[in-house]
Amino acid sequence: MNNTAPVLKLLFVIIDWNKLKVVSKVFDQERIRFHFVSKGKGTANSEILDVLGIGSSEKAVILCLEQAGMAPFLIQEVRKKLGVHSVGAGIAFTVPLSGINNLIFKLFKEPGPIHKPETSENQERNTKEEVKMSTEIKNDLIISIINQGYSDEFMTVAREAGATGGTVINARGLDHQKRVKFFGVSVQDEKEIILILTSRDRKVPIMQAVSQAYGITTEAEGLVFSLPVDKVMGLNDFL
Repeated sequence: MNNTAPVLKLLFVIIDWNKLKVVSKVFDQERIRFHFVSKGKGTANSEILDVLGIGSSEKAVILCLEQAGMAPFLIQEVRKKLGVHSVGAGIAFTVPLSGINNLIFKLFKEPGPIHKPETSENQERNTKEEVKMSTEIKNDLIISIINQGYSDEFMTVAREAGATGGTVINARGLDHQKRVKFFGVSVQDEKEIILILTSRDRKVPIMQAVSQAYGITTEAEGLVFSLPVDKVMGLNDFL
């Protein structure tokens, strides 16, 4: 058994819905244990943002739990399948974890065929990257959960504060038995989850602007928080 504690990351892949099969095929071939897909909607409207894969269209938002060293390999394989000149291929980024279920963590400690064997050179490079990432976080993922119907206005405010685009996912808050209030928020209301990837220097102005306009005390009843993003990777060029 491998006694080295694996470093796990949550990999986000945001790609046009019609390209979802490419990502799914790669993940199936590599026998990735944990990945989940949701349908979202891009909110950006410029040609440049369309090239980045975050323009206005139906999006597939894929969340994958994997070892840190596996994420770049998966993205490289997806890039190969898409083709280097694939326009609007999408974007991928990783988020470090602060905690995880112990049983799932143990699964990643077990040796198995789903992980590519790493050379000592790769292990050393990944260790250096982890140290660098921990001290040089340059991007953040702003996550906002608001009542349904406010996403367009929300993104207008976010763009005015410096956001370049975002992805909207429809969702619903649930409780076990009946409709309840949590800090004044109706947990069974239809919700929209808005994901905004931004540089760290723009994070605070964006969060302040959207919280003031669509925060918890407004009709949108928005919850706004952020997560550090340690690596951002475009899907239409190679590493």
